[in-house]
Amino acid sequence: MDNQVPSNGSVKNRTITGDLIIHKDLGSQYTSDDYNQRLTELHIRHSYSRKGCPYDNAPRESFHAFLKKECVYPVPVFENYETAAAALFEYVHAFYNRKRIHSSLGYQTPLQVEIATLTSQMAA
Repeated sequence: MDNQVPSNGSVKNRTITGDLIIHKDLGSQYTSDDYNQRLTELHIRHSYSRKGCPYDNAPRESFHAFLKKECVYPVPVFENYETAAAALFEYVHAFYNRKRIHSSLGYQTPLQVEIATLTSQMAA
């Protein structure tokens, strides 16, 4: 079974609600019966990119572009796998999600948007 769903942060670190949607491309690992069965068990709705339409994945592609420009390319060579993994973790969790503002999020960080969303859900 594809192990990306159970280890996905949205599953591991959060309470799953009926409103959770995971967006993936049409790769065989994401269209497999095992993967989709696990999503069903977790009550996660699956959203697929349309075939041949890269614009469906624009947010993910944009993230990867920023990751490469701001974290990967400035380092000529990572010393080893552990160093690379630590740098990527630091970039995503300490900088990108907590400090880097995003125009698509109204010039807020992803963490600010998540906190506001959770707060409004709890108040409802």
